[in-house]
Amino acid sequence: MSAASERVGVIGAGAWGTALAQMLASDGREVILWALEPELVEAINRDRRNPLYLPSATLADTLKATGDLADLAACETVLAVTPAQHLARVLGGLAPAPRDLVLCSKGIEAGSGRLMNHVASEAMPQSAVAVLSGPTFAHEVAAGLPTAVTLACSGGQAQWARLAPAIARPAFRPYYSDDVTGAEIGGAVKNVLAIACGVVDGLGLGQNARAALIARGYAEMLRFGEALGARAETLSGLCGLGDLVLTCSSTASRNFSLGKALGEGGSAAALMADRRTVAEGAHTAPVLRDLARQHGVDMPIVAGVTDLLAGAPAVAVVTALLNRPLRAESHPAA
Repeated sequence: MSAASERVGVIGAGAWGTALAQMLASDGREVILWALEPELVEAINRDRRNPLYLPSATLADTLKATGDLADLAACETVLAVTPAQHLARVLGGLAPAPRDLVLCSKGIEAGSGRLMNHVASEAMPQSAVAVLSGPTFAHEVAAGLPTAVTLACSGGQAQWARLAPAIARPAFRPYYSDDVTGAEIGGAVKNVLAIACGVVDGLGLGQNARAALIARGYAEMLRFGEALGARAETLSGLCGLGDLVLTCSSTASRNFSLGKALGEGGSAAALMADRRTVAEGAHTAPVLRDLARQHGVDMPIVAGVTDLLAGAPAVAVVTALLNRPLRAESHPAA
């Protein structure tokens, strides 16, 4: 089977999974999209729309939805786009293992503190794992607007040679990396920082404060990445700094909009309970804080977001950050 005709599977029919499936099907390739909700499977196949998560997009005829993971058995390439906390469970129902498993969710597993590539490698040891991450809003990808991402391949150049033609499209450009850890850390940390930037917006603290928070948050990302073996050059690229800037600048980001609502006085518990879509940063923050402490990495913004999600008032969290000791910008614990 040629690369152009190879069937691709996508697990997860939220906004991002649907957008990726639509992008992949845009050149006539057959794409199988697994959805949890039976009514969503029916709606996608009947109406060519995902009314729950991406109602604005008209979906290609070659995109087929299913509620049975067995329908992905013929797919040698599968993109996993389930929420990070459910990845292990969902992969447990996928058989046989695909040749290439591309992880597209951004987070850290609660309880174990594992990155998604470690979760996937344990669940699917026969598969070569890759991570797709970068500055992406689902509705823009589904609309065919220009997008660039990092595609980090644990299988190196050989895996890249297989995946690049399967994933790249005229308006969707992957860039190669072999730093899987860096690609994952960039995506996970930026979700937490986006909540913090949303708080700044919700409190009306201004653009100066947002820019400062992005810069200091990026410093936290670099420190944490270095402690776990990520490369600074990876985190300075699309999957780190690029994703951070996008997600910290728009209410189209679920994490930013959650933070904005918290800054405006909303209750974390009520806001999380009322959300159909997942703000991954809310699940990642406490795990990231604990991992940082284990590795001796100071991440005050991440700690502040964790406190905020636990019920601390937004003004008190910001005041505590502003009252930290003065020191050099390059100080390792700054």
